[in-house]
Amino acid sequence: MSQLLHQQLSRVVLSRCPSYSKWHQIRKLVTKTTDPFHPEVSDVIDVRAPLEYEVDHIPGAVNLPVLDDNQRTEVGTVYSKDSFEARKLGASLVSRNIADHITNYFSAKRQEYCPLVYCWRGGQRSQSLAIVLSQTGFRVKVLDGGYRTYRRAVIRDLEHLPHHLTFKVITGLTGSGKTLLLHTLQEHGAQVLDLEGLARHKGSLLGLWHQDKQPSQKLWESHLRHHLTTYDPARPVWVESESRKVGRLIIPPALFSKMCEGDRVEVCVPTAERIKHILNDYPHWIEDSEALKQVLTPLKKIRGQQMLDAWFRLIDQGKWEEFIESLLLEHYDITYTVSQKKNSLAKEKDVVQMDDLSEKSCLQFVHQVLQ
Repeated sequence: MSQLLHQQLSRVVLSRCPSYSKWHQIRKLVTKTTDPFHPEVSDVIDVRAPLEYEVDHIPGAVNLPVLDDNQRTEVGTVYSKDSFEARKLGASLVSRNIADHITNYFSAKRQEYCPLVYCWRGGQRSQSLAIVLSQTGFRVKVLDGGYRTYRRAVIRDLEHLPHHLTFKVITGLTGSGKTLLLHTLQEHGAQVLDLEGLARHKGSLLGLWHQDKQPSQKLWESHLRHHLTTYDPARPVWVESESRKVGRLIIPPALFSKMCEGDRVEVCVPTAERIKHILNDYPHWIEDSEALKQVLTPLKKIRGQQMLDAWFRLIDQGKWEEFIESLLLEHYDITYTVSQKKNSLAKEKDVVQMDDLSEKSCLQFVHQVLQ
């Protein structure tokens, strides 16, 4: 369908050209590249529909669709009945959308601006915007092969990039402040891969970020690939110990295998400090106890009705410290130990004792492990 739409746009441009050779000159103003992160690129523009963009996109790309979701459906419906009418409708919609993008987004750009434009296959949708931008005077690049080529590169790189890196893994029971320690390491110059941050999930039953949702598996992999390309192989990458999944997202096999091989630093924090940390980290569950009960209900299958009833009573009575302590000892700590053994992670490790998770203690941890 996008090819038909582009033919209409081509006719408009050709009508303004004195010769067909002039048309080829216009096409040459648009440069093809296979590198979406080319150093000359000022901006990455994804012209696919919003739903396509949401599933996956090049990190940092701006979504400026030449046809939005409803328009794609509308044109497709008309096309199934009358292709010529669909061409006219599509040409009109694409032209209006491009005009809006020029006015609302590109009008403030300077002449040295160099956007990279891509669509599904690097064909007509991206070319339709790219030709107009090039005629405006911008230096425009189109991603050769489009998103499909990019996606193949992501799959390939996630298989190979981890093999060139060395990982150091922070382990510890739930509530030990592993993510806090990762962030402190990063603030002091260490290379860090925050899997839970990229997954928008804390990796546990209650781990989904408040009022948020996880990215798709493809988008998660795009972000992982992007981060892996930024690391210096001569230096270790710090990561938090995870099971094979973070929420519903699967860690790519090659990356997970390299994590399992990494040297491990186990953090040991008193239970009382773990409880305090969890209370600070999950305030929304306390504010919505009924939602908390719904999330806990599936644990009946593995912990039993009696245990579930005991947790619910503590929640109803507002005994949050007792509830969290019971949840840790009767569920999380057991699950963590089993997971470490299942994933062959119960290997030799350095142990760091921490009295609390204060800023001073976190700094002491960083200085100790970096030395």
